[in-house]
Amino acid sequence: MKWPQHGSNPQYLFDALELPLPEQRIDFSANINPQGPPPILKENWSQLFAAVTDYPDPKGKELKEKLAEKEGLHTDQILLGNGGAEIISLVGRFLSGRRAVIVQPAFSEYEAACRVNGCDVDYHQLVPDRWEWRDLDLSNKLRRSDALFLCNPNNPTGVCYPKSVVAGLLKECEENECFLVIDEAFYDFLPDYDSLVPFINENPHLLIIRSMTKMFAIPGLRLGYLVGAPSMIRKLEALQPHWSINALALQAGEWCLESESFVKETRELIERERTRLFAFYQEKGFLVSPSSVNFYLLKDPSLKDQLPFFRFLLEKGMIPRHTMNFPGVEGGWLRFAIKGGRENSILMEAISEWQNHRRSFL
Repeated sequence: MKWPQHGSNPQYLFDALELPLPEQRIDFSANINPQGPPPILKENWSQLFAAVTDYPDPKGKELKEKLAEKEGLHTDQILLGNGGAEIISLVGRFLSGRRAVIVQPAFSEYEAACRVNGCDVDYHQLVPDRWEWRDLDLSNKLRRSDALFLCNPNNPTGVCYPKSVVAGLLKECEENECFLVIDEAFYDFLPDYDSLVPFINENPHLLIIRSMTKMFAIPGLRLGYLVGAPSMIRKLEALQPHWSINALALQAGEWCLESESFVKETRELIERERTRLFAFYQEKGFLVSPSSVNFYLLKDPSLKDQLPFFRFLLEKGMIPRHTMNFPGVEGGWLRFAIKGGRENSILMEAISEWQNHRRSFL
């Protein structure tokens, strides 16, 4: 069966499984802020209409300046992109024909971007069920590689690796003249995340990918950015199509950066709901990944194959993300975004119903 490559757009998942799409459903497959976009976007949305009649700033100067001020960088250390996906694609093109190692499990687009550009891809596999960091065999792989991809916080597990681990990786990559590509798409869901952005000024081998679509719930607008040495920014920018970021996304990005109280409220909501959900799963005997962000992996340990559990939830209108294209996880877990309180409660009710009637579904 051909599984959809991404979350969201649930119609493709139901088509693949030959199931009818329920009229009433909750989509847990996309890791987007459950509060929706910040209020400033809705309040000022009408102002964006005028922007559709003119070309956007191809350099995104004002947004870059605000990002540079926020991160303590220069604008020539920032590359804006049409979401994190475009930036990953650009990095793949830059690495064309070279060798890359991907810390797995990880977002599937790293491998897709590398392979479409003729890269030789190797894995550094972390062991379920805790996905703790392990260096075994990684040094040997780095000696013969040109780039290491690390998703931190990790997608799909939600595990965040400490700065000491990531800084150690950067040092080893530098010694081997290997790029360290860190995807921090979910960093802002952590109140105390310790990024390597300050290392940009001293290390040309470091590339950090950021997404603004997750925290600010604007995946339809598409907006992300990359932080790196000016020389690398110029090389990647040369590979980018003209007019990559539309005018609405540029203005929305500026407004989002002003929404600090919204970010704080989101973190508090996610922490509260994650604590509630994990206590429920522990009580019910389910296995859950030690996530610290707005999504997690879940498994019914009584099943070797999670497909019956998956189908049951889908038929109830609860839509998790399959894990068939996450190496090292393939099908053994389901990934759920953390939603608002009501939606999470409905999910918990469905899981309780599954437990009560599980034998009839096996």
